[in-house]
Amino acid sequence: QVQVVESGGTLVQAGGSLRLSCVASGTTFRITHFDWYRRAPGKVREFVGSIDSTGGATYVDSVKDRFTISRDGAETTVYLHMNNLNPEDTAVYYCKIAGRKEQYWGQGTQVTVSA
Repeated sequence: QVQVVESGGTLVQAGGSLRLSCVASGTTFRITHFDWYRRAPGKVREFVGSIDSTGGATYVDSVKDRFTISRDGAETTVYLHMNNLNPEDTAVYYCKIAGRKEQYWGQGTQVTVSA
């Protein structure tokens, strides 16, 4: 059974930093990329960033200079490093893993940034 579990979300003050984790387990396929999304209160879910199997990463413009995605050597865990957080970053952050045909989502982790 494939599981995707995010963790690390919490309350943080504006200007602070946070690291989210995404752990994938039970996969029988090769994970080609991990994606991070977020859903802010009252808004639609938006793409935040992605890292592929070569380690290449892309980001939405609003986080490009503040967020970084990295992964561990086993390629089953990725991290979303978030710096200089602001209240507009408050959202539930979701991780999605994808293979050639498969995709699985986690349940999300709440990040709240206080002014």
